[in-house]
Order: sequence, then structure tokens, then C-alpha cells
Amino acid sequence: YFGIMNTHKMHAKAFAALGHETRLELFLVLVQAGAAGLNVGQISRMLSLPPSTLAHHLTMLVQAELVMQVRKGRTVICRAHYAQMDRLIEYLTKNCCTGTLNNEDADAAEMNSLEKEISDV
Repeated sequence: YFGIMNTHKMHAKAFAALGHETRLELFLVLVQAGAAGLNVGQISRMLSLPPSTLAHHLTMLVQAELVMQVRKGRTVICRAHYAQMDRLIEYLTKNCCTGTLNNEDADAAEMNSLEKEISDV
């Protein structure tokens, strides 16, 4: 139970970070940049963000484990964390369309009703 709750909490944090328009745009830019990533100055120019604002948004994405940063000398390179992105997608889709116990009962009742309507025609 606690493992599931921790998983939900971790994913909720990532989705919350992406729930801000600027952070979503920033993340998409980094996804498009590929494995090479972009340095902070490039991102600032591309998104027309002042350095302090960019730093705030990057911090949120790093804390949510959606962005990784590597320092090369005086330059900070930012990259999308593709493995985490894949985990988020898997989290959303792993139980897609499998129904729930309550849904299965409702679906069976609905199918029986539809079959009865068809046979009455």
C-alpha cells in the first residue's frame, strides 16, 4: 500500500510541475533538444525568460526529476530526463481500459441489456 502511495506521490509531483504553462513549454523544448540538451543561456533566449525566472522553473523540474543538469565548466547543460518521462507515460497507460471491479459488473449488465434489445428486434 505504501509503495503505491509513494508512486502516486512521485508522479503527482511530476504532473504538478508540468501543470504550469512555462514549465511545460520548457520541458517540451528540452525534449525536442534531444540528448545533447541546451545550456541555460540558450533556454533563456529561446523562451525569453529572465535568468531568475528560468532558474525557478528549472528547479521545479529538477526536483520533479523531469530535468537533469550537468555543469561543464561555467556552463550548465539541461536535459530532459527521458526515463522519467517514459515512467510517467507508462503510469498513465499501464491500466488503460482494463476496467475496475465495479465497472466490470456494470459493463456485464449493460451488455446483457444490449443483447436483450437486439434479440427483441
